[in-house]
Amino acid sequence: MAMEDSGLEEFFAGYRQFRTEVWPERRKLFETLARDGQSPRALVISCSDSRVDPSMVFGAAPGELFTIRNVANLVPPYQPDGDYHGTSAALEFAVRVLQVPRIIVLGHAMCGGVHALLNGFPVTAQDFVEPWMRIARQARERALACEPADAQTACEQETVKLSLRNLRGFPWVADRLADGSLQLTGGSFDIRTGILSILGDDGNFHPA
Repeated sequence: MAMEDSGLEEFFAGYRQFRTEVWPERRKLFETLARDGQSPRALVISCSDSRVDPSMVFGAAPGELFTIRNVANLVPPYQPDGDYHGTSAALEFAVRVLQVPRIIVLGHAMCGGVHALLNGFPVTAQDFVEPWMRIARQARERALACEPADAQTACEQETVKLSLRNLRGFPWVADRLADGSLQLTGGSFDIRTGILSILGDDGNFHPA
């Protein structure tokens, strides 16, 4: 229990620092967001990996990014049924309610979900992680078909492309793409170098 309390105290210490150093500077911003509501500049779909922070990567302030995080930054196919669809629900809210003007799918290097997809899932990640990663089977096939020197990187990039394709399958995303009110962007962040690469029209990723 003492170790748990010690670990929690570190978070409380961080909160106290936020209240004394950050909150006074950002108070007016938060008051404006509370009064006027949110109007984010983009929806970012990124991995849950603790090493990738979209707000830090893009230098975004509170209220600027609406963020969906899941294993391997995947967008599932459009399947409006009675099951639980957390990613699709957040996507619908961002696109149809908040009317975000841009969606960024942000992959990253050294993704654990992609590694498991390529090399097999540990027994401790088979209840939910393995079924979830089935969404990316086509990305795995595309990556390995090219016999790349770095299958991990190739598959990480293919998951971004797959998510972008799946996004276009949501009718209300397709409608807004057609009328020009929504833009899609694919990106990949290398946590080893800090370099952000953007998916170009040529189908390749280039440093931003």
